[in-house]
Amino acid sequence: MNVLFILENYLPHIGGVEIIFQNLTEGLVKLGHNVSIVTHRLKGTKKFEIINGVKIYRVNCFHSRYWFTFFSILQSFKLGKKTDIIHTTTFNGAFPAWFVSKLLRKKCIITIHEVWIKKWNKLTEINWFNAKIHDVLEKPIYLLNFNKYVCVSKSTQNQLLGIGINKNKTKVIYNGIDYNHWNPKKYNRKRLRKKLSLEKNFVYMFTGRPGISKGLEYLIKAVPLISKKIPNAKLLAIMSKDKAYSKRYNDILNLIKKLKIKNKVIIHDPVSYKELPNYVKASDCVVVPSLAEGFGFAAVEACAMRKPVIISNIDSLPEVISGKYILVKPKNPESITKGIEKIYHNQIIKSELKRFELKDNIRNYLKVYKEILEN
Repeated sequence: MNVLFILENYLPHIGGVEIIFQNLTEGLVKLGHNVSIVTHRLKGTKKFEIINGVKIYRVNCFHSRYWFTFFSILQSFKLGKKTDIIHTTTFNGAFPAWFVSKLLRKKCIITIHEVWIKKWNKLTEINWFNAKIHDVLEKPIYLLNFNKYVCVSKSTQNQLLGIGINKNKTKVIYNGIDYNHWNPKKYNRKRLRKKLSLEKNFVYMFTGRPGISKGLEYLIKAVPLISKKIPNAKLLAIMSKDKAYSKRYNDILNLIKKLKIKNKVIIHDPVSYKELPNYVKASDCVVVPSLAEGFGFAAVEACAMRKPVIISNIDSLPEVISGKYILVKPKNPESITKGIEKIYHNQIIKSELKRFELKDNIRNYLKVYKEILEN
């Protein structure tokens, strides 16, 4: 099968979505399928290259992913002539994928990670006017009448149904993770704790962007409360330094300074995907204080590492969490504090571990491709 992916971002740009599509595209290649990607060209990257069998065509967009919507059409049209199916995702790859599929009479599916309508103003730094523009521009994406809308959770599916998408056109396919990579037996807990001078501390960990939707500020506000209850507790926060979040990054640093908790927090530079399991292994628990999530990689990966998780009771998070965990109220430092206390005193909810296998993810996408082509 020939599959064309039209994605605004791909490697070496790193994020949850990029990992999802790296695993899917490379998995398809291993099964003998021919896979091409049209993506936004980042500074310093090649216009064309093959990575692990995946053909990557990068389009110049004047350093703005928003131009990808238009500048990707020509390359996508050329490659689309010889493809069987086109696969895209939100947001800026959706229109060119749909448009090219209509011109060439090809089947097209879209992966929806999360519906952001009415969230832009609450969960981003953009102003009210720009938030309204994003709302207006987002909804038409879902109304383009793709052959199938793949949702990464039931929560996302329900959000999509809420704006009028026919349930028969939707399909839930959970993201997969590499359980070999997230195998706790492969990593040494003591080595990193010694390196970070955390041998005698109770370590609770956060990893991710400092964006509003990740809820980090509420975890920071919980630190003084946690320290009163657990004097040797320390937050290890691995924060993205992406320039898009530079203001939020500085806001978090200023909040730490204002609360006078610098000795209770370690702000760590971003680490590679390869190294991240070492940090999860070194922690005593992981905190996911998100205000919105389509899936929840940080939670699922922590569960795979057999770590207790304090997690917001919102969107997809209760759906994917398993193992040892405590659900807490979003935007609530006191609730986060109580959750960490319960972990510290081993008062943990325990359930059977849910598994989100890569092979299941790839198999389910292939099933959708075949069903669409047969129809």
